Amino acid sequence: MGQNSAKLSSNDVKDLKTITYFDKNELQQWYRDFMRECPEGVLRKGEFRAIYQQFFPAGDSTKFAGFVFDVFDSNKRGSISFREFIVALSVTSRGTMDEKLDWAFSLYDLDGDGYISKAEMMTIVDAIYLMVGTVLDLPQDENTPEKRVAKIFKQMDLNRDGKLSKDEFREGSKCDPWIVQALSMELPGLKNSNRNNRSKFK
Repeated sequence: MGQNSAKLSSNDVKDLKTITYFDKNELQQWYRDFMRECPEGVLRKGEFRAIYQQFFPAGDSTKFAGFVFDVFDSNKRGSISFREFIVALSVTSRGTMDEKLDWAFSLYDLDGDGYISKAEMMTIVDAIYLMVGTVLDLPQDENTPEKRVAKIFKQMDLNRDGKLSKDEFREGSKCDPWIVQALSMELPGLKNSNRNNRSKFK
């Protein structure tokens, strides 16, 4: 992918159209915006965190943005290429529910062992609560990360083994959309930032 050009090649466009939900014009516009803000052709963790902070000014999104960055960074090189960025953005903004849930599972499964432990869930949920600050008016049984995690596991951990398989997570999350809403910045009670809007790069 030509990093010194402000335009994707026809081959790059053809490739990305087959693996994302964006059309040619959208891909070219996203690429121009990406390269304008990331002239080296990669997005680094500090820059990524700054983008998240724009959407959650009332809280501290540093931890959560860091976890999301690690999932975007699919080749684990410490930076996000345009391809990694646009593929992940396609899933989190326009993907099917199952695609979003698979992506979310990879976020919560911090050690990559195929299960989500209570400790892993606690780490992510705590990061979400830090991110949204005091904006959300949460019910009594969800007003702390500990209560939220306990509620999630009570609903989802069907075999009571203290961890969530991908199937348990998928089925449970379909009844509890809060689990994936943070990925699209659509948590209830927060003003919905247009997830398809390019303003995050402006």
